[in-house]
Amino acid sequence: MAEGLHLFGYGPSVYTRIVRMGLIECRLTAAYTEVNPFADTPDPTLAQITPFQRVPVLQHARITLTETAAILRYLDQISTGTSLVPQDAAAAAQMAQVIAIVDFYGYVPMVRDVFARGFYLAHLGEAADASRVAQGLHAAVPVLQALDAIARDGCVLNAKAFTLADIHLAPMLEYFTKVPEAARVLGQYAALSSWWGVARRRASLIATDSLTHQ
Repeated sequence: MAEGLHLFGYGPSVYTRIVRMGLIECRLTAAYTEVNPFADTPDPTLAQITPFQRVPVLQHARITLTETAAILRYLDQISTGTSLVPQDAAAAAQMAQVIAIVDFYGYVPMVRDVFARGFYLAHLGEAADASRVAQGLHAAVPVLQALDAIARDGCVLNAKAFTLADIHLAPMLEYFTKVPEAARVLGQYAALSSWWGVARRRASLIATDSLTHQ
């Protein structure tokens, strides 16, 4: 059932990395096509498979899936391994809560502002944007507070039971903490930092670091 997976993604994309982590954790493999959603001229391959022209996109059999959370749930369901969705109702709900918090409130300040403007520009040989980084750090505070509270509850983000919440959050924090000031801010949240201390060493996270493996 899991044969014929095809992932379309963009190497530096945190969401592409999340799906790559999901494939590893679900013990699945997929053909891969690199597409650039930021190209000045729209990528014709990407335009053909999704009207949103965003990555990642997963094709399998006759279906085409967009939206990273949906792709992860699909990978988990077609995997023959242990499910990464908790059976406990509270844990499953908090897993979904973490993913939603990351997507709706975390991605822009943590990745688009802090990581992109404070680290990735320099990676490309351009000057960092300090004001945008400061703006992102400020906006990330309620996100970190919410995630820290969930980690304190212990249902998910507990460094023991690995779930889709871990896969969704770990690449975001890995990018975020590439900026030293962001790493210091994270250090103010004990439960989340404790989880991160374990998650940052996860083999699937390390293996999908496209910035190091370029």
